[in-house]
This record gives sequence, C-alpha cells and structure tokens, in this order.
Amino acid sequence: MFTFRYHVVSLAAVFVALVVGILVGIGISGRGFVDKSERRQLQNQIDDLRNQRDDLGAQLAASQKGQKAAQEYVANTYRAVMSERLHGKRIAVLFVGHVDPSIRGNVDDTLTAAGAPAALRVRALKTPVDPAALDGVLTKRPAFAQYAGNAKLEDLGRALGEEFVAGGDTPLWTALSDLLVEERTGPPRRPADGVVVVRTTGPQQGPTARFLTGLYAGLAAGGVPVVGVETTKTTPTTVPTYAHAGFSSVDDVDILEGRLALALLLSGADPGHYGLKQSASTGYLPRVEPLPVATTGG
Repeated sequence: MFTFRYHVVSLAAVFVALVVGILVGIGISGRGFVDKSERRQLQNQIDDLRNQRDDLGAQLAASQKGQKAAQEYVANTYRAVMSERLHGKRIAVLFVGHVDPSIRGNVDDTLTAAGAPAALRVRALKTPVDPAALDGVLTKRPAFAQYAGNAKLEDLGRALGEEFVAGGDTPLWTALSDLLVEERTGPPRRPADGVVVVRTTGPQQGPTARFLTGLYAGLAAGGVPVVGVETTKTTPTTVPTYAHAGFSSVDDVDILEGRLALALLLSGADPGHYGLKQSASTGYLPRVEPLPVATTGG
C-alpha cells in the first residue's frame, strides 16, 4: 500500500524531473541543436511528466484526506477502544537514563485511559555503571559473589531484570540501588504484568553495554509483555536497541495512535514494532481484538 511519505517523495521527484526537462529543453532548443522531431519528442516527455505530476498531486490530496479521516477515527473511538483494555494490570516502567517527564506523562495517560492502576513501580538507571563500585558491594556478600567482576556484568544485569519483573524480595536491587538508581517510585515486591522501557541515554559501550544486554535479557525472560517506547521526535531512534533485545516497540507514544498501540501490546496483542517511522517494520497499530464480555450467572 502506498503511504503518505511515498506520495510526497514521488511528487517531489516528478517536480525535479519536470524542471530539469524544461530547462534542458529550453537550453537545447534555444541553441538550435535539435530538429522539430526531436523537439516534439522532448515536448511529449515534458507533457508526460506534467501528467505524472498532476496524477501524483491528486493521489497526495487523497492520501492527506485519508490520513485525516484515520486520525479523526482514532480520536473518536480512542476512549471506547482503550476502556478497560488494561484493567487490573500492574505495569512497571524502567528508564535507562533520566526520567523524561513528557514520556512519563504519555505512559501514565495510557495506563489511565486503559483502566490500569498507576505505574506499579518506576526506576531510572544511572548510566554509565561503575563496575568497581558494584564489585565493592557484591564481594562483601557471599550470595552475590557470583556476580562480581567485569566478566559477570551481563549475568548481573540479567538477574536484576528478572527481579524487576518478578518482584518479591529483590535482594540485588535492594543492595545496589544507591549505585544504580537515579530515581525511584513504587514498591518492589508485587510482580509486574508488563514492562515499559524508555531509553533516554545515548548508546553505551564497554561494561555498561554488557550490563544493559543482560538487563534487557532478564526483562524479556520475565514472561510478560515488554515494550520499548519513544516519541515521534526521538532522534536517533531507539527502536533497533529494543528490537535487538527482543522487545516490542512503539515509536510514537506522544500521539493517540501510539498510546493505543502501547496499551494493545501490554494487553497481549501481537508483538512487533509499531508507529510512524521507517523502523516501524510491523505496521501502524497491532490488531485490535475485542475485550471479553463479562457474564453474570443466571
């Protein structure tokens, strides 16, 4: 299916070709380098480009109307489709880097509209990690010695990811929070039914990259939907990172369509990469399944 972006690019290309054709035609004919037959052929080519331009202009106008209609449809049905979509679901939020208030607000709006409680817990990780400081804590406790050393950073990250989803006693988070956590809200004990990941720091290398690889693997192994999100203005996109970790992703959580996609994914819709950018390889929105109808005994 042709997209709005396709029509814009195609129309621009035809305009360029038309301008070049006209300039070349004027330049050549003005110098007397072509005969009448060649000039007629050149004029036919220019006319053909004009027709292509007009056809693409009409398609672009139709695409703009279709896009506006789709946006109006989403706006008009958003509340009904979102209602109770996440009823009773406990959703945890993990920022890799500082908390972005705007994205935090987008996630909170999604949970509220979908009937979920407020975020179960929110943690913002400090980056880069300090392996020496982590080892200083880990080596003092026999139960944690298995995670000490640079070679064990991925294992440490994985264990922390698993604790983040499962809740419970979370001994590693408790021991390392002062070193790892920049901001925190919500208790650690209750298990999460889904996780939203937001990377606000740049790409990491070395020890921090190994730690995050393990952390993401631990989240993905938790048996609940994990969705990485960003906004339409996020550059460069973080979707490849989420895809490599095995997460689903939404690249437009700042608009209604993106928040709907997030709610659908957290409720168990088909995993994938959704949104408006080139990285949205799966489509604009997951399939919208009807919610089960509650029945009462007669």
